[in-house]
Amino acid sequence: MPADPPLFAIRGATKRFGPNLVLHDVSLEVRAGEIRALCGENGAGKSTLVKIITGIHQADGGHIAIDGAACAIAAPRDAQAHGIALVSQELSLAPNLSVEDNIWLGSAEVPLFHRRRALRDRARAALDLVGLTDLALSTQVARLGIGQRQLVEIARMLTRRARLLILDEPSATLSDVEILHVFAALRQLQAQGCAVLYITHRLGEVFDICDSVTVLRNGELVGTEAISAIDRQRLMAMMLGRDLDHLYPAPTAPRGGPGLAVRGLSVPGALAGFDLDAAPGRVTCLAGQIGSGTTEALRALAGLVPDATGSASALGSRYELRAVARARAAGVRFVSEDRAGEGVFLRLDVAENLLSTQLPGFSRLGVLARGRMRRAARALAQAVGVDDARLHSPAGDLSGGNQQKLAFGRLLAGGAPGVLLMNEPTRGVDVGARAEIYRLVRQFCAQGWCVVMASSDLEESLGISDAIVTLYRGQVVGRYARADTDIRQVLADITHPVAA
Repeated sequence: MPADPPLFAIRGATKRFGPNLVLHDVSLEVRAGEIRALCGENGAGKSTLVKIITGIHQADGGHIAIDGAACAIAAPRDAQAHGIALVSQELSLAPNLSVEDNIWLGSAEVPLFHRRRALRDRARAALDLVGLTDLALSTQVARLGIGQRQLVEIARMLTRRARLLILDEPSATLSDVEILHVFAALRQLQAQGCAVLYITHRLGEVFDICDSVTVLRNGELVGTEAISAIDRQRLMAMMLGRDLDHLYPAPTAPRGGPGLAVRGLSVPGALAGFDLDAAPGRVTCLAGQIGSGTTEALRALAGLVPDATGSASALGSRYELRAVARARAAGVRFVSEDRAGEGVFLRLDVAENLLSTQLPGFSRLGVLARGRMRRAARALAQAVGVDDARLHSPAGDLSGGNQQKLAFGRLLAGGAPGVLLMNEPTRGVDVGARAEIYRLVRQFCAQGWCVVMASSDLEESLGISDAIVTLYRGQVVGRYARADTDIRQVLADITHPVAA
């Protein structure tokens, strides 16, 4: 008896942008009730493939079939008509409209004359499915946090009766609890016969929710494997084209002397009575969900929260909170998770970004020593793993991982080791770039920096840290040496701690 055709198939997809071949003969098929991961480094071709499937781009070669029948997808409305829905990394919600209006905005199935009550009931059911049971339909989207907006975006697509749901990095802005809600929704869709294409850089999610994985590299298909037939090392090797034996470098030797000491740090509505002692040469990780207070703690210590209270000292010298200049003078440096908004100057080139805080050192009588600047920028680019051939490329043209490296390179240009604060340093970064960032973090430790980072990725928290502090709703729940805890304990602390 012949097997049913796949719900969706694309075969021989090829795409050029000018002289650049970005996809070459890529084929993929997904069956009803299957959750398929799509993995690859930044630039592997994942986004281009998705844009072809959803009608944003037209392929130069290849064809698409749904239920075994050839079809043409010439525009996004064609994709919607065929039951294909995309939840993109770039949220498309209208902030000044209500949650309900956003859910139905752009839906082709809402006629001019419709029954508002029926639409409201469907919107409510979709929000409940992704865990937003307490969110009123009338709430203005501008009042929501980024994680809630992501869940609303997913609920929006659930109302469109999609047969193929594509999620592009859906968990990048979500807490672990919110991710569990998304997983529960996907499993319900799977049980209803929906196919899911799940794009993520978090490899743990591939093994937690997916049935199979397709890997792209340099615009070509590497292969498709059942999750039951592959392990993490094999998956990383497929993505990178090489083995990556140790994602997390070995700990560096601890340094003596003072690092960062914090007493009674409070941020109204977000953090209360936070104490911390972090040593030089070590990585201290603040583990918590969105809203736990980890982000507010780091920003307050960097002088970015005007109503923060408490005391802090860096390298033995007390400095004033609420003042960025005082924090920097004390040797405190901050790397934001918002690379585009706070991390790099997108319109400036790589060299200018690397040296942006050191220009007085290259100036004499108001004239910049361009030759010396080029040599310094090249050395910094090489130190952080950015191709020095791209020194004159705009930072906005780089991948997220390379933009993050620019932020690290700027620190290396800043002189003596101090205190490095990092918020979600690998958010939205592929596995190869993650390995490079972790290497750089340990390089900073070896130079004597005191590193304190916040992460909502539990695997990362356990993999890179020497010490872990767990937070829940603005309160410290636990403090652990890395060797004395495991993922179950940390998850329990940051979700439903007994102490809370």
